[in-house]
Amino acid sequence: MPGEPSADVTRLLRAWGRGDQAALDQLTPVIYAELRRRAHSYMKNERPDHTLQTTALANEAWLRMVNVSVVNWKDRAHFFAIAATMMRRILVDAARTRGREKRGGSAQRVDLDQIPDISSRRDPELIAIDDALEKLAGLDPRKARVIELRFFGGLSVEETAEVLKLHEQTVLRDWRLARVWLMREMSGQRPGS
Repeated sequence: MPGEPSADVTRLLRAWGRGDQAALDQLTPVIYAELRRRAHSYMKNERPDHTLQTTALANEAWLRMVNVSVVNWKDRAHFFAIAATMMRRILVDAARTRGREKRGGSAQRVDLDQIPDISSRRDPELIAIDDALEKLAGLDPRKARVIELRFFGGLSVEETAEVLKLHEQTVLRDWRLARVWLMREMSGQRPGS
């Protein structure tokens, strides 16, 4: 986060995790600004009539995280990894709710050639990606987590490596393999077909 050393953020996160309200007060503007930046990055290419806006996504993620009683925050990367999961849940829940309201339509095929740009996807495609990601998590949790952190959380390769305590090359390899697996899964292709 520009202007805020990672060590200071980590110190404040840990203090907040122990219940220090003053640490939360100091942390809020810094963390919230970063959440908004990440939410904006995600939402900037959404369709214009999308009901969930950047501020709403950042607010909802922040509220869910602040309302957790006591958390043992390891560091800044750990916080944003959890935030990525929260944003994924919020977006998928919103898409599922809209889908239930519309009732209808069958599963859609999704072209994942542009997988890093999830923000251009429509609700059914987001749900399909989430369903495929859940299936991948059952087969290879680490690769699913790499996709979640990069795809839904907007984390860079370096940040993802930091969160998962992996080498950056491992993250890149997992990213490539998981993308191929997701493309096959979502297109209905099976190996050898």
